[in-house]
Amino acid sequence: MKRITLALALAFTATIRADDCALVTLKVGKEKQLQRFAIEFHEGEAPVTVENFKKLAKKGFYKGTAIHRSFPHTLVQMGDPLSKDKERTKVGTGGPGYSLQPEIRRKHTKGAIAAARLPDKLNPSRVSNGSQFFVCLSPQPGYDGQYTVFGQVLWGLEALDALSTRATDSNDYPAERIQIRSVKIMDRAKLPPPPAPPGEGGAKPARKWWQIFG
Repeated sequence: MKRITLALALAFTATIRADDCALVTLKVGKEKQLQRFAIEFHEGEAPVTVENFKKLAKKGFYKGTAIHRSFPHTLVQMGDPLSKDKERTKVGTGGPGYSLQPEIRRKHTKGAIAAARLPDKLNPSRVSNGSQFFVCLSPQPGYDGQYTVFGQVLWGLEALDALSTRATDSNDYPAERIQIRSVKIMDRAKLPPPPAPPGEGGAKPARKWWQIFG
C-alpha cells in the first residue's frame, strides 16, 4: 500500500513539474522584424488554467488574435478571438465559449501572466475567461488575490514593455495592430535563446553626432 501511495505521489509530482514552456511570436503592423517572448507555467498552483492554455495553443486558437488592451509599463492583454476581426466594438468580450474556475494563489509580480475575467460586480465568483490573459510589465500588488496567475515571462518582457508605449485609441487598443503569429508549446530545453540586446549582436547602436559629422 505504501509503495502504491509513493508511486502515485511521484507521478503527481512529475505532472506538476512538467517542463513545458511556450514561445509566443508577435507581428507588429507592417514591420518585418518579429517580436517574441517565452513563458514558463505554474502548473502546481494553476493546473487547470495551464492545461487549458496549452490545449488552446496546440489547437492554434491564439493565431491571429491581437493585443487589445495596453497600458504603458503596466500591462498588455491578449487572447480574445474577437480581435481577429477588424471590428473592434466587441473586442474584450470574447472567449472559447466557457470559463474556468479560479486558481488564485500567486502574486502579480513583474512578468506574471494572469487570466483575465469580468469585474466582481458581474462575476463575484471571479471565474476566469477561457482564453484571455494579461502580462504584468511591472509589479501589480493591487491585483493580488483577484486573478489567477498561471505563468511567468522567462524572457522578452522588454519587448512587451516597449510595445506597451505605442499609441492606443480611447479604449486602450493599440492603434497599430500587434498580432499573435503563433504560440508554440515546447520543452524548456528546446526554447531558443533570448534575442541579443542592442550592441551585442542585435541592432547596431546609434552613432553619436561627432561620428556622423566628425
